[in-house]
Amino acid sequence: MAILIFQHTPTEHAGRLALTLRDHARRLDVRRLDLPESRANPHVPTDFDDVEGVISLGGPMNVGDDLPWMSRQLEFLAAAHKRNLPVVGVCLGAQMIAAALGGEVRPMADGPEWGMADVTQFPVANTETILAGVPWAAPQFHAHGQEVATPPPGATVLQHSARCKVQSFRVGLRTYGFQYHFECDLAMIEDFLFAGDPQMAAAGIDPEQAMHEARLQYEMFARTSDRLCVNLASYLFPVSRAISA
Repeated sequence: MAILIFQHTPTEHAGRLALTLRDHARRLDVRRLDLPESRANPHVPTDFDDVEGVISLGGPMNVGDDLPWMSRQLEFLAAAHKRNLPVVGVCLGAQMIAAALGGEVRPMADGPEWGMADVTQFPVANTETILAGVPWAAPQFHAHGQEVATPPPGATVLQHSARCKVQSFRVGLRTYGFQYHFECDLAMIEDFLFAGDPQMAAAGIDPEQAMHEARLQYEMFARTSDRLCVNLASYLFPVSRAISA
């Protein structure tokens, strides 16, 4: 059994989350949707054979864009959720989960959210296992111009920021969406900030200043993100589940 990872760009890989899952003896099946589909690089599976869970990563594209894999992945995410498999979305991946399960995604009203900003838990998150040991408020890295405006029916919103009301959510028992990039290490953050993304200009972000702030807050960011990754590996993708499967 393997955890399927949908990667949409060369640089937005699973980062510290992949390292943590491998440290916990998980097998990963990375699908590079940014590369042409082929026998050696299949995109979205047509079945769930050997699929233990699903992770959908970020990317500059938007939900509903005319891409060959977009509708197929939306359908796959919805089917994985229906099967009660563990499903995790990051940034674009979180938005795709929301849309696939009946929520609404749209551009942020006040423009893109980029750089380091605190993410704060709602009180309901105090009993959320996946957030155990995660501080009530902690800095996270943001790089998005769209947001989950309406969560899927039955979703529990767990965290928010000053500019984004849905920073994380849970649907059912094993489906989670995270708008922020907890998977990043410092090199990945630098890649984001110096890639020349037009959203940064729209957000009024100076990459040098944003990188300085990232370095200042990186220790707490890394500690919080590592704890979240360990929680996901331990409680959402436990080894015992794969063995019993």
